[in-house]
Amino acid sequence: MKNHKRAWAEVNLCILEKNINTIKKGMSSETEIMAVVKADAYGHGEKEIINKLSDMGVTYFAVSNLDEALSVRKIAENSEILILGYTPPEYAKEIAANNITQCIVSEEYAEILSKSTDMTVKCHIKIDTGMGRIGLKYKTPSECCNAVKEIMKNKNLDIEGIFTHFAVADSDVPENIDFTKKQAAFIKSVYEELCNEGIKLRHIHFLNSAGVSYHYDSVSTLARIGITMYGLYPNYPLALPCELEPVMEFKAIVSDVKTIYPGDSVSYGRTFIARENMKVATVTVGYADGYSRLLSSKGFVLYKGVRCAITGRVCMDQMMIDVSEVENARAGDTVTLIGREGSDIITADELASWYGTIGYEVVCGISKRVPRIYIDK
Repeated sequence: MKNHKRAWAEVNLCILEKNINTIKKGMSSETEIMAVVKADAYGHGEKEIINKLSDMGVTYFAVSNLDEALSVRKIAENSEILILGYTPPEYAKEIAANNITQCIVSEEYAEILSKSTDMTVKCHIKIDTGMGRIGLKYKTPSECCNAVKEIMKNKNLDIEGIFTHFAVADSDVPENIDFTKKQAAFIKSVYEELCNEGIKLRHIHFLNSAGVSYHYDSVSTLARIGITMYGLYPNYPLALPCELEPVMEFKAIVSDVKTIYPGDSVSYGRTFIARENMKVATVTVGYADGYSRLLSSKGFVLYKGVRCAITGRVCMDQMMIDVSEVENARAGDTVTLIGREGSDIITADELASWYGTIGYEVVCGISKRVPRIYIDK
């Protein structure tokens, strides 16, 4: 482990493979996986994740922006890469030259993109069926269909598909379930109308991770698998229909153990005052590593299988934990911030719930100064 043994993340590629295979069991052969690897593969490290997925036969990848797309292109030369968001039209030639597929966010954008290059740009048209973010917004499928046909008249654009994004597919509230069904029905109607007019696009896709988990539909030619691929929940703690495991664990080292006494304070602001004799350990991780300051006096870590409470404020590079119940606590020991020890586990989802965010933000927020150690055996 070439990382000075301070704080590190262990990324298990075997678990990634297991998760992908588990997810595929719930899908038909009509739907292919499009792996979402934006934000450095949700903080897991895009190069290793993409190489592993490519070895497994995954050929479709989705990213947020052009920089990410170009990075993926260097790793997976023959893959199909979709930019899910906006790219300034002046980069149209670069998109085309690197065989990248661009999301069309509006009719105006399509027209400007077309005029910005003499090369052919592959595109998927985004349809806003209720997310309220980007995409064509129309009251009826027929109106939307007509807009798609108008976009297809733009030269230099090769329209390969249409897609949308579910807003509440990760909810079991009846009203939200109905909303998701309406979103799916709308884009399927648009696709059907296009087919009836002799326009057969290569792709229609509307399944995100939650969509695959709770609303699978084989009409969707692609399944944009993101958070579940990494073993986290779209909506913690709503149960998933299949068993997945977190791919990443986050660990750090104990640098000091001391006894404090009634009246002693711990960390900045003296927000924690000891009421009795207790053992406190300092751990070599802090908010600059991606372990949020919002976890101050709220979170827990696993230390020799014991849940130890964070004591006082999380600092930039260090934090303190109550180790009164840990036998033989000493400097040099390893603590688990995210991961399993014995029969207990702390997931990024559970950690996120302690301070009111989501697992996505936790794993994406683990900073670049935390080395990733890859396990593939």
